Amino acid sequence: MRNNKSLIEVFAGRRAVLGGIGGLSAVAALGSFAPQIASAQAQAWPSKPVKLIVPFAAGGGTDAFARPLSKVLSTVLGQSFVIDNRAGAGGTLGAELAAKSPPDGYNWLVGAVHHTIAVSLYPKLGYDLQKDLIPCTMLSSVPNVVVINPQRLPQVKTFADFQKYVKSNPGKLNFASAGNGTAHHLIVEMWKTATASQAQHVPYRGAGPAMADLLAGQVDFMFDGLGTSVPHINAGKLLPLAVTSAKRSFALPSVPTLAEVGVPGFDAGTWYGLWAPAGTSPEVVSRLQQEVAKALAGSELASIWKSLGADPGGQAPAEFAKLIDAEIRKWSKVVKESGAKID
Repeated sequence: MRNNKSLIEVFAGRRAVLGGIGGLSAVAALGSFAPQIASAQAQAWPSKPVKLIVPFAAGGGTDAFARPLSKVLSTVLGQSFVIDNRAGAGGTLGAELAAKSPPDGYNWLVGAVHHTIAVSLYPKLGYDLQKDLIPCTMLSSVPNVVVINPQRLPQVKTFADFQKYVKSNPGKLNFASAGNGTAHHLIVEMWKTATASQAQHVPYRGAGPAMADLLAGQVDFMFDGLGTSVPHINAGKLLPLAVTSAKRSFALPSVPTLAEVGVPGFDAGTWYGLWAPAGTSPEVVSRLQQEVAKALAGSELASIWKSLGADPGGQAPAEFAKLIDAEIRKWSKVVKESGAKID
């Protein structure tokens, strides 16, 4: 606020001159200070704790990236970045909460690709992703990985075994997802359409609870974001069968792509990003994007992202907005072709 005050004082010191010029000229002169004032406000931000709304339960993919980022930002910017988990309806409840929060720079949505899917999957949302939320930047991108609990399906050793078992038992296997309309859900629908397979959907309130039940042997498989699966794969608790990206993941170089094991052209994944409520100062949005980009380039987050099999984001708001537009079009087509509906 010190910078803001100094600018106002400078302007106040010229009141006599402005008074002589006249009202309209005074307004014009004041307008000339607007960019400086906006810049000063962005530099003074944050002056109190910042809320990061994570629209899924703790322990999931979104949470896995939001928490270490919040820790770094809190240290660098000198104010607490507080995680607020608001799970439900495939992430749309938390997104609606963020969209309706005050646009003061102290409320942000840590969302994901799931929100671009929800645009066409949910018949009625309480917010408009492209009008009520402002893109800030992407945080990370990861492929999804087909994983099973080897104790539940001991006969499955490879994706070919898995596909054969699914075909031999149509509709008998079930899969967990982070919720209706999430990438975990729709990527499975893509695979089902491409291979004429059948499986039952079991949606959860986030990847964390879904993973817990997969590990407990309550469900058969997941097409999970790599970030939440890698630790359990490394611990031998999950068996990876294939990744959903066009190329193999650096985190699991021995695991083939779906295209390599009989699903040609398959390419889908999960990404996470930051949005602000519409009306938030563009200067503040830009400031956070720049701080996030710096944090992602630092050794602490780079190491964490690598351990989760993720590529870093940090793109400018305009670039992130283009990705969102493209993803909305892409997933609208997938929803239509798959016939996916809210359970």
